[in-house]
Amino acid sequence: MNAPGSPRLPDARWLRERFAARRAFEPLTTGDGHLFRRDGVIRPASVLVPVVDRDAELSVLFTRRTAHLHDHAGQISFPGGRAEPDESALDTALRETAEEIGLDPGRVEVLGTLSDYVTVTGYRVTPVVGLVSPPFDLQPDAFEVAEIFEVPLAFLLDPANHQRNRVVAQGLERQYYAMPYGPYYIWGATAGMLMNLYRFLTR
Repeated sequence: MNAPGSPRLPDARWLRERFAARRAFEPLTTGDGHLFRRDGVIRPASVLVPVVDRDAELSVLFTRRTAHLHDHAGQISFPGGRAEPDESALDTALRETAEEIGLDPGRVEVLGTLSDYVTVTGYRVTPVVGLVSPPFDLQPDAFEVAEIFEVPLAFLLDPANHQRNRVVAQGLERQYYAMPYGPYYIWGATAGMLMNLYRFLTR
């Protein structure tokens, strides 16, 4: 229960209503990975944006990738990965999440999808937003996942926690979003997808 006069924390009912409304929105970013793909090859992938329905408040579940991976080593990400032939974005997100962190798809209430995001590693990623009902037992894949943690959704939706930065890579200036949270530096594609979730939920 919120104190009188305090802002309302987002809850499961509010989240469901926002997706059920099916409101059109313009994403804040769709990624700039196509600028770095000289071969022009962009492969389909999807991730699950797992919003956990905790008693106190909603939180978003993230993974920290292991340091030895070829792509995005050590970075904060959503569970997900490359699509198999003829596999839907939803099926990919749920399958990859089960493989990476052991989350039972039966604990996930799929709410909808966000705009695709093209990564510098050449993937067109479809974010699938799902409401996750505790309790659940996670079994991370030790090869891919170094850590699993959660961040309050209210923190991620607060503009005071959004950063826009610039970096020069391969002679091109890139702009990217970041949302630092304690020891975790959430940035790049993950932060970009979070910004699109923010735009969708709060516009």
